[in-house]
Amino acid sequence: MTIARLIEGRSGEIVACDTQTSVRDAVRMLAERRIGALPVYSGGKVAGIFSERDVVYQLAEQGPAMLDKTVGDVMTSPPITVSPSTDILEALGLMTRRRIRHLPVMEGEAIKGFVSIGDLVKYRIDRVVADAEAMRAYIQSA
Repeated sequence: MTIARLIEGRSGEIVACDTQTSVRDAVRMLAERRIGALPVYSGGKVAGIFSERDVVYQLAEQGPAMLDKTVGDVMTSPPITVSPSTDILEALGLMTRRRIRHLPVMEGEAIKGFVSIGDLVKYRIDRVVADAEAMRAYIQSA
């Protein structure tokens, strides 16, 4: 299955921020929305990802003063992305290899979605459960 199938039917709203957003405001957005990362735009294009990990690393390095910086100063850039046609297992492998938890889904320069490792793991678990149920039903009918 592809990323496109996973994100189809989503509302379309992608919570994001701009490179000039203060880290304090971006952290507030993460907390209020109960999410782990935001795509970051610059000039209408995705320029990076701002995540909880960026906050932790910057707090350790700079202390609370980092909250007054802009997201553009502390984000992870360039973003690692996938396309809608990327296979889910391929995306999971990419996340594992690169030790990341969020991927913008890009079609050209347009963002089509934003997926987390939780989205992909949930899909895999659902597939395993469905396959196990199908196997049980097959064995019981034999």
